[in-house]
Amino acid sequence: MWNEYITPSSVDEVIRILAEKQNTARIVAGATDLLLEIERDVRSGIETLIDISRLPNLSGIRLDGDGIIHLGPLTTHNDCAASQLIRERAYPLARAAWEVGAPQIRNRGTIAGNLITASPANDTITPLVALDASVTLRSIRGERNVRLPDFYTGVRRTVMLPDEMLVDISFPAMQKTQRGTFIKLALRRAQAISIVNAAVILELKSNSVKSAAISLGSVAPTIIHASKAEEFLAGKALNDANIHETAKIAMNECRPIDDLRGSVDYRREMVRICVLRGLTAILHKNEATGLPKDPVLLQGKNHKNHSGTMSNLHHDHKSEIKTTINGRSYSFSSGQDKTLLRLLREEAGLIGTKEGCAEGECGACTVFLDGNAVMACLVPAPRAHGAEIITIEGLAQDGRLHAVQAEFIRHGAVQCGYCTPGFIMSGAKLLEEREHPVRSDIEQAITGNLCRCTGYYKILEAIEAAGQKPS
Repeated sequence: MWNEYITPSSVDEVIRILAEKQNTARIVAGATDLLLEIERDVRSGIETLIDISRLPNLSGIRLDGDGIIHLGPLTTHNDCAASQLIRERAYPLARAAWEVGAPQIRNRGTIAGNLITASPANDTITPLVALDASVTLRSIRGERNVRLPDFYTGVRRTVMLPDEMLVDISFPAMQKTQRGTFIKLALRRAQAISIVNAAVILELKSNSVKSAAISLGSVAPTIIHASKAEEFLAGKALNDANIHETAKIAMNECRPIDDLRGSVDYRREMVRICVLRGLTAILHKNEATGLPKDPVLLQGKNHKNHSGTMSNLHHDHKSEIKTTINGRSYSFSSGQDKTLLRLLREEAGLIGTKEGCAEGECGACTVFLDGNAVMACLVPAPRAHGAEIITIEGLAQDGRLHAVQAEFIRHGAVQCGYCTPGFIMSGAKLLEEREHPVRSDIEQAITGNLCRCTGYYKILEAIEAAGQKPS
């Protein structure tokens, strides 16, 4: 997979390494996209991974004195979905971040990584284009600021140079006169790539639209503005007739393709429907419907966004990975080029964590990494160095099963059992986050876990029963 894994101690060190390694190095933060790209040879020739996930002060969300919101390069999707600032002043981004993957993916995947991957189906790019966002790129030559429409040159292609690091995402905070939302159409409710998505932001004066921003995703090589639709709606009343006409105009501005998830004609019609739904939600002031006020994050009470700075750590095939798993110290002399899932199973011999899809789709490999639920198949093994990991084998304490484990047995929430460890880990982390979750909390918590044989009713009942026990 890779030959060298570096954990730098500063941004300056990252930039120096990039300048030296050029095209053979890639930065990883969440690594949820990059690991799959490496395995599928979408990104070939990568010899060095530079893990910035432990660098401090890179995950903040802040509003500066000029009314500009800044996202650090380690800001995750869950950070945005839970941020009160983003919900109040950049709501379409909060909505899009919540639509990405599942809680385990959102705990690792970063907004910056989503932008750099540059797929036109990536959800958070669309609202950021509507918000007129820019990215700041830094190299040994200095910094440059690039607006998102200028950042993309095609499918999975950007103007970013091999020696540059994305250090900031910035955009104007929405004003009190602005309202907006994000609409996603996919083949299922969670863990699905967009067939079509749309972000709509309107500046309103009474019932009139002063200006409009309508961006469309998954319908062209890059995220596009429906500029003719924006121009049509500007200066007009926000009413049903104008909404329908705006949606039709937007439909005619997209350039979709045929693929397994949708035909050209279907995507065009769904653009019309998504824009229609977004504008109608703004008209009726119910654009926040469907986004939980207090989203389940699967982070628990003592999670850490990073484990503190580690100076100049280089992992190659000769370097040991020293970590703590289920409260016990481990030292591995092999597995440096594996995923955390394979390290746990093959080096540690902890086979309770299962490999289902190895793509972050099924949740069978869910473990806790520094307090956060993550998909172990999408974590590079060297990230375990200096970390605290809990697997299914570590849930029982003093010979007593965890409450979720006990209730799975009592409710018969197991059939073949292959998916069971992942479900139990998600349920256990939910109970750490919320002592007495309601059914909707449980449904959110297991959106990243798939069962092929049992169905979900007994699983839901078991977790619910565990949550009703005295803490």
